[in-house]
Amino acid sequence: MKNLQKIGGLAALYLAAAYLLGIVLFLFVLDYPSIVEPAQKVALLVDKQATIYITNLVMYVIFGFFLVVLSLALYERLKTSTEQALLRTATVIGLIWSGALIASGMVANAGIAPIIELYATDPAQAALIWLGIESVANGLGGANGEILGGLWVFLLSWTALKTGGLPKPLNYLGLVVGAVGIFSLIPGLHDLSGLFGMSQIVWFVWLGIIMLRKSSSAAA
Repeated sequence: MKNLQKIGGLAALYLAAAYLLGIVLFLFVLDYPSIVEPAQKVALLVDKQATIYITNLVMYVIFGFFLVVLSLALYERLKTSTEQALLRTATVIGLIWSGALIASGMVANAGIAPIIELYATDPAQAALIWLGIESVANGLGGANGEILGGLWVFLLSWTALKTGGLPKPLNYLGLVVGAVGIFSLIPGLHDLSGLFGMSQIVWFVWLGIIMLRKSSSAAA
C-alpha cells in the first residue's frame, strides 16, 4: 500500500510533466495549431517524424500506462470509504480513459510509416488517408471533449470530498477541473479542453505531492 501510494504520486507528477512537454512540443516546436491543411500536416509529418512519434508516445501511450497506476493507487487510498459505488465507477472510467489514450497514441504512430511511404509517390492520397487516421486518433484522445478525463477527476474529487481521503482544497479544485472537462464535450465549447489540460497540470502536481508526503509519513 505504501509503495503503491509513492508510485502513484510519482505517476501523477509524470502526467503533469507529460502535459507540459506536450504543450511545448505541439505549440512551439511543431506549431501544430497553425497547420490546418491535410497536405501541410503530412508534410510536417515527413519532416518531423521522430518528434511527432515521441510526442505521441509521451503524451498518450506512456501517459496512459501511468494513468492506470495512478487510478489504482487512488482506488487503494480511498477504498475504505463508504462511497464504494462512486469510487468503483470513477476507477473504471479512469481505466477506460487510459485505454483510449494508449489506443490514440498507438493508432497515430502506427500510421506514420505507411503515410510517409505513400507520400513519396502520391502526396494527395497520403494527405487524405492521414486525415482519417488523425480523426480516429483525435477521437480516442478526447479532441472533441474531455468527457472521460473530466468524469474521472470529478467523481474522484467528489468521493474524496465526502470521505476525507484527500485535502478539501484539492478536492474543490478537482471538481472544477472535472466540470471543465465534462463541459468541453458540448458543441461550441470544445476549446475548454485546453483549459482542462492546463488546470489538470496543477491538480496532478498537487495530488502527486500529497501522495508522496503521505507515503513518506506512513513509512516513518
